[in-house]
Amino acid sequence: MNVVDSSAWLEYFADSPQANNFAEAIEDITNLIVPSITLTEVFKRILQQKSEGEALVAIAHMQHGRIIDLDSSLAIEAARLGHECTLPLADSIILATARKYQAYLWTQDEDFQGFEEVKYFPKDSPLGSKRGKSTE
Repeated sequence: MNVVDSSAWLEYFADSPQANNFAEAIEDITNLIVPSITLTEVFKRILQQKSEGEALVAIAHMQHGRIIDLDSSLAIEAARLGHECTLPLADSIILATARKYQAYLWTQDEDFQGFEEVKYFPKDSPLGSKRGKSTE
């Protein structure tokens, strides 16, 4: 199972040089878990930078995965993680979701560096070329 952090989704949708780092997890829809907080973060950022239409297209893609809503038990576990690991709120929810579903967390967010279940890719280290999209 895979959880993809908001920053990784944004790289993927922007088709940045780092997008290839996250394509495997994002494109494996049957094993993709999407914390609802990532919908909020991704929609907001694309809305700010591009348009509501493009934000809706991105969210539609994300919804092909299994959406995990924040319930009371997940909220409490996220609060514990946030306190113990000094993580921001959204990050603690995302990590708690990954742990609950025994998933890998794919990210470029330094806050997650060093956690066992995290596949961390620094922002400046693309795995390879873009996902095969033409740049012409």
